[in-house]
Amino acid sequence: MSSQGQNTGRRPELRHDPVTNRWVIFSPARAKRPTDLKSKSPQNSNPNDNSSCPFCIGNEHECAPEIFRVPSDPSDPNWKLRVIENLYPALNRNLEGPCDEKQDMGVPGLAMGGFGFHDVVIENPVHSVHLCDMEARDIGQVLLAYKKRIQQIATVESIKYVQVFKNHGASAGASMSHSHSQILALPIIPSSVSARFEGMNEYFEKTGKCSLCEVQAKELLIDESTHFISIVPFAATFPFEIWIIPRAHSSHFHEFDCEKMVDLGGLLKLMLRKMSLQLNNPPFNFMIQTSPLQVKESELFYSHWFLQIIPQLSGVGGFEIGTGCYINPVFPEDAAKVMREVNLPVEG
Repeated sequence: MSSQGQNTGRRPELRHDPVTNRWVIFSPARAKRPTDLKSKSPQNSNPNDNSSCPFCIGNEHECAPEIFRVPSDPSDPNWKLRVIENLYPALNRNLEGPCDEKQDMGVPGLAMGGFGFHDVVIENPVHSVHLCDMEARDIGQVLLAYKKRIQQIATVESIKYVQVFKNHGASAGASMSHSHSQILALPIIPSSVSARFEGMNEYFEKTGKCSLCEVQAKELLIDESTHFISIVPFAATFPFEIWIIPRAHSSHFHEFDCEKMVDLGGLLKLMLRKMSLQLNNPPFNFMIQTSPLQVKESELFYSHWFLQIIPQLSGVGGFEIGTGCYINPVFPEDAAKVMREVNLPVEG
């Protein structure tokens, strides 16, 4: 992002988020106004040419092995979604399990066997259908598929953390244009998850309250449904970052029932549609930020899951890579106002 933007009159500010446990610099002088960050090239992530797409209905034989489908009858060709193994997995499910950590001679680091699970959720059989085009109940079915697969993986004792994520658009990391998401199960707890856990714990130790249950600021609110709210976080790492947070305290995504998943599907659809309209259909990522699978009972009081959406509007530079401290040119209050301006109903 160029530093030649017109000064908006607001001063730069440093904010710390107790959830992510991260400092963010807000520098409005780096953008003329919030909408200047609209995607320069709209993301056409689902072209109609599906002749060679292995995710399309009828091409199931070209995919890696299926784990389950909806409806569940494997002989029914009219499926709504499929969960399959990733043909090019980051981790290997066929290993015996992770070996103990070991330190190689002459190298100050640790290594362990690359055991884990890497799955793909094909969200719809039709190539041209985006997630935000689907009905709320069908998006709810996708979310329930995440839940079911996490519950299956959680029976493997050596798996510590499960990350659900979606990459939409080539510049957001999507290698296939057919709408899909992924599940990666790890034998370790990633450092960003540990930092989030520590930040939530620190806030709880100081206040006796959950940091996400405490979110009340109206100027950060975008929309709300029966069971969820959507906000721009107080110290958003990226421009127009959105969090969808359960109203009721919950540590694990896979604890939620069918009714709440459909409700979440409606609010997720609304956020994706608003983002598309206001930001020129940008590439984006979303991640379900849940808790590690094995947590102590005392940790349940402050761990609270949420769904994070990040439109890809600005690159990451050397300062961010070097420090882990990000520069955001849009104050969260301004981003939330821009998103509130789109008048669309929540579908249930």
